[in-house]
Parts: sequence; structure tokens; C-alpha cells
Amino acid sequence: MRFKLVPTNDVFFELFSEGARNAAQGALRLRELVEDYSDVSAKHDRVVECERRGDEITRDVLHRLNTTFVTPFDREDIHAIAEELDDVLDDILAVSDLLKLLPIKQVMPELKEMADILVQLTEQMCGMFEAFERMKDIPPFLESIDKLESEGDSVYRRTLARLFRDHDAMTVLIWKDVFAAMEAALNTVEDISNIVESVALKQA
Repeated sequence: MRFKLVPTNDVFFELFSEGARNAAQGALRLRELVEDYSDVSAKHDRVVECERRGDEITRDVLHRLNTTFVTPFDREDIHAIAEELDDVLDDILAVSDLLKLLPIKQVMPELKEMADILVQLTEQMCGMFEAFERMKDIPPFLESIDKLESEGDSVYRRTLARLFRDHDAMTVLIWKDVFAAMEAALNTVEDISNIVESVALKQA
């Protein structure tokens, strides 16, 4: 059992959970756009709402970090988690931006696969942060995130191979960036889980 000789500000755990839930909502909204490619501007605006909320949460975390004397764990790790949570929303928004701006008539089925994996990843991330303050029951979420991210990598590599094999140069140019942005979102969730795992090990 860890004893706290000096009170710490545990609101960071609440803010991380809120940030994770917001990222999960952004993933859901992106999947809605990918699965039903209509009313793109309206659906894109809903993704933008989550990204802006993510910015607010990040600013709140960093402000509290700068004004809190004693933190529940290393300041560098708190800063890293806040920035990575913000990056997830930036990556999600990048996918949505490209789908709105590029001359796309129909979404490739592999992007739907990756969007679904992203939703599952962010759901697992929410569970991980719910367990984070207790520093218990985290490993199952870490394992799920690692497995899902590997599935996403597999879809990504398979898609790139099909793009370069079966499509013209213009199609490759359009879709390569879309899939790269989606892949970045998946990777960022795994990056967050790696930081959380490191913190849990240091606090054990």
C-alpha cells in the first residue's frame, strides 16, 4: 500500500478519463462518417467538436500541472499523456478533414475496418483510464490495445499493397494520406497505453 505523506491533486485522473471518453466519442463520430459517406460536412463538424473539446481538456491538464505543487506521479508523464490524448483527436480530425476535402466518391472498405478498430481501441483506453488511479486491473486493457493495434497494422499494410497493386496513381495519392492518418490514430492510442504501463510499473 502506498501512503501519501503530502496530499496530491488527483484531478488529473478524472481529466484523463474525460479526455479518453472524448477521444472515444470522436472515434465513434468518425466511424459514422466512414460507414455512411453522406452529409459529410455535418458529420465532419461533429468530429471538430470533439477535437476542440480535447484542446480544452489538454489546456486544463497543463494549467493544473503548472499550478500544482504535488502531483500523483511524474510531471513528465502527466504532460506526455495529455499531449498524446490531444494527438489522438488531431489524428482523427486529420482523417475527417481529408474525407471532406479530397475528391472521394466512395469509402474503401479497409477504412471502415480501421475505423471500427479505432473505436474498439478507444473503448479499451477508456477502461484503462478508469482503472488507472487504482493502479490495478490495467494489464488486460494493455493487452487488448496491443492486439487491436496489431490488427490495425495488418489492415494498413494489406491496404497499401492493394492500392499500389490495383489502382492508378491518382487513387493512390488520394487514399495513401487518409490511411496514414488513420494509422497514426491507432498508433497514438498504443503510445498512450505504453506511458500508462510505464507509470503503473514505477508506482508498483
